Amino acid sequence: MTFMEALSSLFSGTNLAILGAVIATILSGIGSSIGVRMVGEAVAGVVTEDPNKFGKGLILCALPGTQGIYGLIVAFITMMKIGVLSGDVKELTISQGAYFLFACLPIAFVGLFSAIRQAKVAVAGANILAKRPEHSTKGVVMSALVETYAILALLISLLMIFFYNV
Repeated sequence: MTFMEALSSLFSGTNLAILGAVIATILSGIGSSIGVRMVGEAVAGVVTEDPNKFGKGLILCALPGTQGIYGLIVAFITMMKIGVLSGDVKELTISQGAYFLFACLPIAFVGLFSAIRQAKVAVAGANILAKRPEHSTKGVVMSALVETYAILALLISLLMIFFYNV
């Protein structure tokens, strides 16, 4: 096998689609893990002072974790669509594989950045929980507003994947 043949088999359409699924999972997962860590650290301080605030703090901690789930959903559906999970892998052209790769990018990048931004808002919500627990729902609502953009990215990725006929 020549170098060019090896290179072309590595960058097959199917492999590009799988790369899209991997990128969606990795980037949104990184964002979520960073976000959950940030909020977890803030909530741990709050719970140290008042253990009864754990339940409300846990909600704030969970919010930035959803982007990782969204990336996983996009990856799972992409792999189903191209037959990886059924064992009947479709041989995609480079342009078909690139389509799936690009379809996975909205949730990959928006998931990465929105999870971290959502965590910053949730940390502010943890401050509300610490000082004015009766207003802690406001912190959850403000943090959930950032989630809107992750949901929009999830929708565009899913629409692109679902409505493409392989």
